[in-house]
Amino acid sequence: MATLSLEQALQIIHGALEKGRETSCDPLSVAVLDAGGHLVAFMRQDKSGILRPEIAIGKAYGALGFGVGARELKEKNPLFLSAVAVASRGRMIPMPGGVLIRDPETDHIIGAVGISGDTADKDETAAVAGIQLSGLRADTGGA
Repeated sequence: MATLSLEQALQIIHGALEKGRETSCDPLSVAVLDAGGHLVAFMRQDKSGILRPEIAIGKAYGALGFGVGARELKEKNPLFLSAVAVASRGRMIPMPGGVLIRDPETDHIIGAVGISGDTADKDETAAVAGIQLSGLRADTGGA
């Protein structure tokens, strides 16, 4: 099974930040986690808010925890998600901008990207662009 390398994680971040610049996003924070939920790489643009790192990591962590892109998570029962947030000690944030990274050959989940800084939709668009630039497959959990 493929694993996510530091080099790939950095490519994802740089691609996501470039897409953020192209789409006039507010300053972004980008976190890349491996399949085990460990932080592989993180970057925060100047003037990105002080809670953005936690939000970015939480979006990626939530996608990994459920094995679905965060767009699908936001459709789940809010009471259930509140209970899961407590069970995860607040580490999970079920909002678009948490995108699974899949190996394009095997379709296995090898990590997740979480982005925070602009609207959830723009965060997600930047995450997808970064993942695709690295040659991997993005899974937003959307149709």
